[in-house]
Amino acid sequence: MTQQSFVSRREAFWNNFEKLVRGSRRDLKEQAALFPRYYRELTQDLNTARAHGFDPSIIERLNALVLEGNQLLYSKRSFSLKEAADFLLRTFPQAVRSQWRSLGTAALIFYGIAVFFGYLCVRYPPMVYEIMGEDQAWDLERMYDPESSHFLTPRDVSSDADMFGYYIYNNVSIAFRTFAGGILAGFGSLLLLCINAVFLGAAAGHIIGLGFGGTFFPFVIGHSALELTAILFSAQGGLLLGYRLFITQGLSRTASVKLAGKAALPLISGAGVMLVMAAVIEAFWSSRHQIPAELRYAAGAALWVLLALYFVFAGRKKK
Repeated sequence: MTQQSFVSRREAFWNNFEKLVRGSRRDLKEQAALFPRYYRELTQDLNTARAHGFDPSIIERLNALVLEGNQLLYSKRSFSLKEAADFLLRTFPQAVRSQWRSLGTAALIFYGIAVFFGYLCVRYPPMVYEIMGEDQAWDLERMYDPESSHFLTPRDVSSDADMFGYYIYNNVSIAFRTFAGGILAGFGSLLLLCINAVFLGAAAGHIIGLGFGGTFFPFVIGHSALELTAILFSAQGGLLLGYRLFITQGLSRTASVKLAGKAALPLISGAGVMLVMAAVIEAFWSSRHQIPAELRYAAGAALWVLLALYFVFAGRKKK
């Protein structure tokens, strides 16, 4: 290989790479998926030039481009409010809409099971003790009994903060286990989704049967939209991984799972944001029993409507 043939064959690629790394962020973002391949080609060109002892000016130019590419490829990216806003306003709702069929199926399974077991526990009250045990059922009764002390005595700010930390831990752990269950061919995620639905339905049915609905529903309505939807998204992420583990569509199993991970990542990230928001509402709003129930019902219903509008319309391209 002569230096002249090498330069004439590869110089156009070098010029394009130089324009890419020194150009606008928009162009770089559009080529982000191909950039690692371009970088590997450039590194190979540098090794070839060194091995053949080509002109030092060529080696110096290629080395400078490799260093710039390395900085872009491996440098840590700082937090950007613009990127966070772009994720919330575009990437996340688009990812949800792209999975609407399977998410709709998961929602039907989840809410269908919850309603079914709620009905059974209203009609046959002893069933709740078979599902969650007597101790847990009694804890629920004390929690929503309007005559209990925690309903009669408002919590202070420090107690709200403590409960916020508890809700974060509890909600995130449920979502993480539901997502991680996808490693078991997706069955783990589906099983945990069904278990949560059974528990939710049994708890609600038991409380309704006791006549404590007037304390239960004003409490849960405020954060239920965010929390329950986030759990559905976590299950969907796990189901995606499990599905692509077996349905590879011609890809290697590793590549198939990586592709599923890219599709699931916005769902899991968005679910995390929703769970934090749900914990804030649950700790600092839902527990305020002195707020009129009508106002809490209105706020909770409005959040369900706003959430639905967000996932239907956010991130759509303007025509």
